[in-house]
Amino acid sequence: MAATTRNEAPVAIEGGGVELRMKEVGGGMSVGFVRFPQGADMAPALTGLPDGLCQCPHWGYLLKGRLRMRTAGGDEIYEAGQAFYWAPGHAPEALEDCEYVDFSPTKEFSEVVDHLKAQLG
Repeated sequence: MAATTRNEAPVAIEGGGVELRMKEVGGGMSVGFVRFPQGADMAPALTGLPDGLCQCPHWGYLLKGRLRMRTAGGDEIYEAGQAFYWAPGHAPEALEDCEYVDFSPTKEFSEVVDHLKAQLG
C-alpha cells in the first residue's frame, strides 16, 4: 500500500500559476495534485497530441474552483465538491482558480506530462 501528500509529491510542471505534483502510488497508477489559476487554458500546450487533447483518463475530486473541460463531444463544467471521471480526449480551462486531485494510469499520464513540459518549457 502507498500513500502520499501534496507536499511529498514531486513537482512535475510549474509556471504561470500552474502546478502539477505527481507521484506513482502503485498498481500502475499515479496521483496528481493540480492547481490552475483562473484563465489557464491547457489546449495550446496539448497541440500535437491526437486531436489536440489529453489522451489520459483521470479519476478525481475538484477541491476548489470551476473548470471547463473541452471534448470532441462538447464542453462540460465541473465545480468544487464534485468527483469526476475524465475520459481520454479532453482539454481543461480554469474558469476560476482551481485545485483538484486525480488518479491516472502512470504510463499515459507520464506521456502527457512529458508532452506538456516540452510545449511549456
